[in-house]
Amino acid sequence: MNRLDAQTGVGFELRRGDRLLVVDPSGGQVSDLYAVSAADGREHLSSGRSIDYANKIYLSVGDMLYSNRSRPMLTIEEDDCGRHDFTLTPCSQQTFDILYPDFHGARHPNCLDNLALSLAPYGVTTDQIGTSFNIFMDVWAETTGALHIDPPRSKAGDRFVVVAEMDLYVGLTACSAEKSNGGICKPIDYEIVAVDTGAEGE
Repeated sequence: MNRLDAQTGVGFELRRGDRLLVVDPSGGQVSDLYAVSAADGREHLSSGRSIDYANKIYLSVGDMLYSNRSRPMLTIEEDDCGRHDFTLTPCSQQTFDILYPDFHGARHPNCLDNLALSLAPYGVTTDQIGTSFNIFMDVWAETTGALHIDPPRSKAGDRFVVVAEMDLYVGLTACSAEKSNGGICKPIDYEIVAVDTGAEGE
């Protein structure tokens, strides 16, 4: 099992049929996931398409994550937590500048920069990164539409597993926003299981 230190990210390839295991080793930690097609970087993960076709905002076992071209990219195969967010974009420097003015504009580690850095070797730019699938993130809305971000419901050792439905370039983070993680940013573990051998990858 590989470990992402708190407030860091990684990029990697998934071939069709490969499995990605994401584990919350400590509990209460979000992991942002973003993917683009390895065949064409203009085809990317789509929150809107995925939510539309599932007819719900909370996706779990059996649900698919679709691309902007309405093609399946990932299927959720295993989910110990059962609550994830697909409505909010990765935190960015602007997130902290705008939402936390007492922060006084100081540099803050953020998921957008970590995803962009991790996906840059695959030709993906910052402007190509949209809404991420925020594993273990607990976002809910009041009847007025007001949003709340509660600490993740994930417990230590909770697993989330997806299967690639096409060849992908994937970025994964240990989320950098303290508010999303119950006030403390922690590590995330991950593993790639290759389809052809069943062997664990990077």
